[in-house]
Amino acid sequence: MEEDKQNLAGTRSLKLHTNQEDRPREKAMRLGFEALSDAELMAIVIGSGTPGESVVDLCQRILNDYDQKLNRIIKGGVKGLTKYKGIGPVKAIELMASLELSHRCHMEDVEQKPIRSSADAYHCLCDRMGQLEHEEIWILMLNRAKKVIGAKRMSVGGTTSAVGDVKLILRELIENLADSVILAHNHPSNNTRPSPQDDNLTQRVKSACKAVDVNFLDHIIVCQGGNYYSYLDNGRL
Repeated sequence: MEEDKQNLAGTRSLKLHTNQEDRPREKAMRLGFEALSDAELMAIVIGSGTPGESVVDLCQRILNDYDQKLNRIIKGGVKGLTKYKGIGPVKAIELMASLELSHRCHMEDVEQKPIRSSADAYHCLCDRMGQLEHEEIWILMLNRAKKVIGAKRMSVGGTTSAVGDVKLILRELIENLADSVILAHNHPSNNTRPSPQDDNLTQRVKSACKAVDVNFLDHIIVCQGGNYYSYLDNGRL
């Protein structure tokens, strides 16, 4: 009888120990953050689940709802997170802040590398623009070594267009002493084909850059799923 009690106590102790080691914080301390899944990393920020659902299970359910895409969680914003029981505005804001920090860290790595092709430019822009439901116009400002010295949103529009102000673009280029520039905008429709308005903006910005001795390298139309259109690659500059 006493032996059975000891075995039962040992089993409980083992289960408790195992559960503690499986917790994201303890796992991170033992194995490093790279060993954690996306759900476990999110769970560290969220902190606690709800009765009947652990915090890891809650975070995995959120990821499932967003097709395992962290970018889609960012796109859904605080409002998208607070629809889940157990996540209030404070937790949602904390998670969004951590995701934004991760995004900025990634962009620092991307922008350290020279832009040598339209594909390089697209990868530098897609996280900023690829998931938007409205059009935006951006510029990538480069130095002589073709490294990004600045990325700037120049215009926000509707679902079908955004208006580019050439004077404002020139001011940014001059103030940042840019040697060259890549113009970019997104198509929420995911149609890479440029419109007549896109062609017009390309020529206006190109002409203005020539007047101030800034190299106009390309105009990229950013879409989702790795799709984009390059005026340079298509011989239209």
